[in-house]
Amino acid sequence: MTASNRLVEGRTIDRVPECERHGTAKNQFTLWMATTLQITAVVDGALAVVFGAEALAAIIGLLIGNCLGGIVMALHAVQGPRLGLPQMISSRAQFGVKGATLPLLLVIIMYLGFAATGTVLSGQAINLVAGVETPAFGMIVFGCLTGVIVVVGYRLIHWVGRFATMIACLGFGYILYRLFSVYAVAEAFGQKPFSIATFLTAVALAAGWQMTYAPYVADYSRYLPSQTSAAKTFWSTFLGAVIGSQIAMTFGVLIAALDPSFLANQIGVIGMLAGPALAAFTAYALIVLGKITVNSLNAYGGCMTMITAFSAFQNRNTVSKAVRIGCICSFIALSVLIGIWASADFLSRFKSFMLLLLTVFTPWSAINLIDYYLISKERVDIPALYDPKGRYGVYNIPALVCYAIGILVQVPFFNFAFYQGAIAKMLAGADISWLVALCVTSLFYYVWAKKTQSVPEQMVFSETGTAAFSPNG
Repeated sequence: MTASNRLVEGRTIDRVPECERHGTAKNQFTLWMATTLQITAVVDGALAVVFGAEALAAIIGLLIGNCLGGIVMALHAVQGPRLGLPQMISSRAQFGVKGATLPLLLVIIMYLGFAATGTVLSGQAINLVAGVETPAFGMIVFGCLTGVIVVVGYRLIHWVGRFATMIACLGFGYILYRLFSVYAVAEAFGQKPFSIATFLTAVALAAGWQMTYAPYVADYSRYLPSQTSAAKTFWSTFLGAVIGSQIAMTFGVLIAALDPSFLANQIGVIGMLAGPALAAFTAYALIVLGKITVNSLNAYGGCMTMITAFSAFQNRNTVSKAVRIGCICSFIALSVLIGIWASADFLSRFKSFMLLLLTVFTPWSAINLIDYYLISKERVDIPALYDPKGRYGVYNIPALVCYAIGILVQVPFFNFAFYQGAIAKMLAGADISWLVALCVTSLFYYVWAKKTQSVPEQMVFSETGTAAFSPNG
């Protein structure tokens, strides 16, 4: 059996050779549509109402945020076919082989947090279907289902994405029909006065939602042939992520504004909205299917990020299949344990988690994109990504300092439940910290890296050869 046809994926953080590339850019649309058209995005949209936004303003703010964050996220996706690498391994070109461990550890935390929230919601749905009251039961079942998909790997994840997209579109179509049948939807609007602070919070929630996919979006485009059109990869990823997210978040806004009990019982309210027992069970199955797609991405990416972090200190570019499976099982087990702990106060913890992620990943994303598109101009020395003695060195001080600046500059603009910065108070609670971080980090890194970054003349794929084509050819 050839590497490209084996049942269980064998590659981890090593580059995918051209002979194993397959698929088309449209597969990115179905994957990201399925990933975003799901219950956690519904909750993210509902948070805009929880934070005090008027429904129409929340929907518009979420759309703006989805588009802005989606642009950043899709630009990362374009790197996949070009490099043939998982997303975070390419961070070594900016931070150094070992220096990239800092953002890698934060990415692992992000994966665990998202996996845990998905486990909580899916566990609730499984328990309702099975008639079991023990919260841990549904979470464990969901963890096992996720594990099977992730162990098989890339091909099965994409297949599940295509199937889940069709089911999610039908399911959400029915739920939206029921929403308009059961509630007077017009009453959701105008309940509160417009506030710029809550409007910007809605923008930040959606932008943060999209940008948290940036650290692993290229993981699912790296098997595409290297000559795949960058524009097709960008638009397929962007449209899938933005359309799916906006539908789910809009539903979240409406149901939160019309039925306050949704905030305390997300799964139960959707089941009741669906109608009779059979329809409710179908709704629960829809929730589980949607979450399996995204949790598979979280566990898959989490595994590769763990391997990337550890391999930096072992000078390795791949690991055995047994190690890969062990990392997957460990990650899923930990996410289930976190889910069991967090389930008692899910909504408030999820809100804090989303805002924290936006804080730490905005400067990372700025550094990665500025370097790839404006400094290196799509030229990467791939062997040097695995060699501390190579072009990128052990630690890249300019990137690490700019990353720290990108986080610290946000502090006066923070508007968390536990802390509000001085400038955020002056702006009546509006949180624009992520925009400040994006601009400041990009400027600092661009100026500094132009003088210090070592850039190859063309793409280097092996220690003895370079690319057969230029970045722009």
